[in-house]
Amino acid sequence: MSEALQHDPATELAEDVATHPRSFAPSTFILIALLSVFGAIIGVQLIVQLGVTPNTSIIGALAAMILARVPLTLFACYRSVHVQNLAQSAISAATFGAANGLLLPIGIPYLLGRGDLVLPMLAGVALSMLLDGYMLYRMFDTRVFPATGTWPPGIAAAEAIRAGDAGGRRATLLGAGLLIGVAGSWFKIPMSAFGVAFIGNVWALTMFGIGLLVRGYALPVAGIDIAKLYVPHGFMVGAGLVALVQVGLLILRRSAGGHAAADASADASADAGRDHDAQMRRALGLGGLGFLAIAALIALLGGLMASLSVPVLVAFVVYAALAAFVHELIVGISAMHSGWFPAFAVALITLIVGILLGFPPIALGLLVGFSASTGPAFADMGYDLKAGFLLRGQGADRAFELDGRRQQLYAAVIAFVIAIPTVWLVYPHYFAHDLVPPVDRVYVATIKAGATAEVAKALLIWAIPGAVLQLLGGPSRQLGIMIATGLLIPNPLAGWAVLVGIAIRVVWLKLKGAEAKGPMEVLAAGFIGGDALFGFFDSVIKTIPGGK
Repeated sequence: MSEALQHDPATELAEDVATHPRSFAPSTFILIALLSVFGAIIGVQLIVQLGVTPNTSIIGALAAMILARVPLTLFACYRSVHVQNLAQSAISAATFGAANGLLLPIGIPYLLGRGDLVLPMLAGVALSMLLDGYMLYRMFDTRVFPATGTWPPGIAAAEAIRAGDAGGRRATLLGAGLLIGVAGSWFKIPMSAFGVAFIGNVWALTMFGIGLLVRGYALPVAGIDIAKLYVPHGFMVGAGLVALVQVGLLILRRSAGGHAAADASADASADAGRDHDAQMRRALGLGGLGFLAIAALIALLGGLMASLSVPVLVAFVVYAALAAFVHELIVGISAMHSGWFPAFAVALITLIVGILLGFPPIALGLLVGFSASTGPAFADMGYDLKAGFLLRGQGADRAFELDGRRQQLYAAVIAFVIAIPTVWLVYPHYFAHDLVPPVDRVYVATIKAGATAEVAKALLIWAIPGAVLQLLGGPSRQLGIMIATGLLIPNPLAGWAVLVGIAIRVVWLKLKGAEAKGPMEVLAAGFIGGDALFGFFDSVIKTIPGGK
């Protein structure tokens, strides 16, 4: 771990008592609830008007920091970096949950002319959103989603909170990074992509950058629209299947040499590895059964049990559960490595495959809504737990780390529970004014257009290089997933930002040595945070009448 994130655990945890601050403590609960309402409303408003969901984590942390400076006893607890972590966890969970996890899926049956299925879909995706967040909580700090993974927005949130608490050189560096991030974003430079280049896996991010450039310039330079040829989709199908196998192999593999360890530390390490493997197996087992149950519930509430034959119904339930599960893993892997996740695009891939399998239109609408509801909450929980992991001393006190992680889960659940009735109350107004997430129109148009043998052929052909790349890179580099993520996102400027950032990182470390890594990563966290702040406020301004 870089020195930017290193610390003295005794100093870092000096403010802590035996237990982590509680999410249900009255003053903390009130803050979490208010931020959750705000986050849910903002998320819904922005996704219907702009099609995007901003990362509001830093907004929640800043709100807690500001309140901590109010000279009232009620606000004294907000000075704790751990309470601030709970605040940022709640607002981001509410934002992504309300927008991506709830409103987006229920817009699909509405556009298909089946308003009667909106509430059944809401019930199903509310359960899948809750399971999604819980799954990451259970899978965090395992072989597949290690606590030492990058999770860039989590690093940015943690650095902002720590800088606000500690001040000094770290605060100065972070402040400079925030200003540069805001300024760069003002000039349309993807500063989050630039910042990620300084802290992520070089191999994974290089493939991500190459994918972004290929997608961005294939049409204007070579006259080839790779999206219409289903190149990105095929790459993701192949890479996703291999990634699924890799995950399976990881959880089945026992810690090497666990029983042959010769000393106590080796035995402890082997025991920890076995515990993590068992934890991962239990999480995946629970998730698999949970997604199967929710898929069956959606089929029941959506009337599919009456309209489909038994074999087709069984195939639908199994495929829907598998699609949601794979969507969750792919989105989580992409988010961990790059801070970006192609949730809309991966859900579209599951839809295309569903069309090729021959499911009827209403079943497809329920399928893609269910698939789209998983992933965003999963990835966002990873960001928040990463921030908490850094703030709690990177596991130096294991009991305190697990206690804090549990409190973050409670904060997220509070946010989800608030987001559900919020969406239920506001969706009639938005739908009555024809305001639905723009990507829903893409899904519905795809369902109505159907798919052909040519689409199946293209997916099969391009799945091969995606699978090969994923196999060559292994589960630690995720080369196939990352190039497919880049190919799915039409943003060539982000590609340049990533590759230029990597080049600067490599050259700078070669000239200055390893000691330069810490300050560089603090600046990078500032770039990411500045981009998030600018994106949030710019999006809010654009929703105001007369805003540009």
